Amino acid sequence: MKLKELRVNKFLSQADLAKLAGMTKETIGRLEAGKHKPNFVTVRKLAMALDIKPEEIEF
Repeated sequence: MKLKELRVNKFLSQADLAKLAGMTKETIGRLEAGKHKPNFVTVRKLAMALDIKPEEIEF
């Protein structure tokens, strides 16, 4: 599932997800827009923040 869909399904704003994952809101926005490809550490942080497995996130 796309990152934005996962975030919205958890009722989180970009700022909320950024805080949970230890990132900036701008980074979340770039990831959702496809302007940035995340490395494994970033994917892992996002997965932990969303309480899902890393392989469930699509970019």
